[in-house]
Amino acid sequence: MELGNLNAVMDQVARDKNVSKEILVEALEAAMLTAARKVFGMARDIEAHFDDESGDVEIFEFRTVNNNPGTDPTQISVEEAQDYDPGCEEGDSLGVKIDKGGLGRIAAQTAKQVIIQRVREAERENVFNEYRDRKEELATGMVRRFERGNIIVDLGRAEAVLPLREQCPRESYRINDRIQAYVLDVNKQSRGSQIVLSRTSPGLLMKLFEMEVPEIYEGIVKIEAAAREPGMRSKIAVSSTDRDVDPVGACVGMKGSRVQAVVQELRGEKVDIVPFDPDPARFVCNALAPAEVSRVLVDETNHLMEIIVPDDQLSLAIGRRGQNVRLASQLSGWRLDIVSESKVREIKERAFRSLGRLEKISEIQLQTLYNYGIRSADDLLKADHEFLAKIPGIGDEVASRIMEDAKRVVAEESQEADQARQQQGEQARVQARDMLRAEARLPERLPEAERIIRVRGVDKEMVSLLEAAGLHFVEDMAEMKDLLGMADKTGLTPQRLDELCHAAHMFLQREALGEDILVFNGEPGPDEGYEPSELLKHLLEVQAEAMA
Repeated sequence: MELGNLNAVMDQVARDKNVSKEILVEALEAAMLTAARKVFGMARDIEAHFDDESGDVEIFEFRTVNNNPGTDPTQISVEEAQDYDPGCEEGDSLGVKIDKGGLGRIAAQTAKQVIIQRVREAERENVFNEYRDRKEELATGMVRRFERGNIIVDLGRAEAVLPLREQCPRESYRINDRIQAYVLDVNKQSRGSQIVLSRTSPGLLMKLFEMEVPEIYEGIVKIEAAAREPGMRSKIAVSSTDRDVDPVGACVGMKGSRVQAVVQELRGEKVDIVPFDPDPARFVCNALAPAEVSRVLVDETNHLMEIIVPDDQLSLAIGRRGQNVRLASQLSGWRLDIVSESKVREIKERAFRSLGRLEKISEIQLQTLYNYGIRSADDLLKADHEFLAKIPGIGDEVASRIMEDAKRVVAEESQEADQARQQQGEQARVQARDMLRAEARLPERLPEAERIIRVRGVDKEMVSLLEAAGLHFVEDMAEMKDLLGMADKTGLTPQRLDELCHAAHMFLQREALGEDILVFNGEPGPDEGYEPSELLKHLLEVQAEAMA
């Protein structure tokens, strides 16, 4: 295993890999030591030293001088030791040079792997030391290759990775394309690329403005916050330390030149520049621009703001798919709830209608409860007694009284809601039936006698009995309750009348679904296979919910 003069080789490798020669020397010595121990055993005391003058690596094995060494390979007799060094005595440690030619091919491969590993570690350490101070800065490189959706970027002296999760969905790249990205992280222990880039981070937007706007670089204009939906829209909040400098105007530039340069780098992403305000409410109003805000209600406990806007500004404030309010929330750090003025009036009317049913409560107390977030009698039941007692104008006694009275109001409201649902379901059923008749293009509603006789179990003689007892409609049959009284009038048994009542119910359900309507005089109707309209389907769903 002859190595020859390695000085020229290591000098060339040091220049190509940007690694110091001392690191290569240490790697070479470690590689030769590993190879020697692989051949002679791990128990042997072996050292490797690089001779800079000869450019060769020498391997020495240290043995203990002993008068009776026996077969121990770590010891050497005094006579044999004195052949190397005449001054050796018993107990001395003697270094004997090992011939590298006996190491063999496997040892050479081991040495090669160790050297390659050490050189890679040195390269990674150099990359980390060079880029660790460039974290959260911009980096420009060329697209080199693609690995499982990730983009590998050549930065010149190192390679970086742009993960799939950090790529804008609307951007696409090809090999050798120029790419500018934000240095998101620099990892020392990572096996792959140590430098992680991002094209979606708000930091990219901030750094691009810092590069395009000299006032930001000089510290006159400050970027307070930034929010992005990559590839779609961004918002950036700026302030100025100089009263004579308009922060928004400085970022926009002459005829929009500065902001257009940023937009171009972001591939057409829309950028809103808003003035920062230390007052959170004013700042949120600025962030929601171009929508106009009527009022802002701040809930500091829950870190929530209720934004009230005119009806014609509601869609503008929310933005496409909620984008505007979502970005404003990210920018300000507050949870935002957008409500129109008409909705606020409706909520207030409903609240006053519910709370107004409480006994002995004044208009001022109603308004106070509403201002403190109590919107109904049910809210009173759920509220904490101590919280109500601390509300100005309420007190402990009034709080106890209205919480007790709220039980009555909630029960009444629940009963009224049930009645309203039943009424709504009945109206939906009638309307659905009428629409089915109209859409099936029947000439007119079937005569009641015709409807009754279609009920299962009813014949012409029974129709006369039922009409004599006052049952002229199928609905009357379905609502029979006094079966004993009807049995006396009709001469039918209560069990038979109960079966007819059930059959009438089934007929009405089939009729509501159009199953009986489409048959006229025993023949199929003109629209067999007819599909009900969307409105009719909605009415049937309302009816089903009411019945449930």
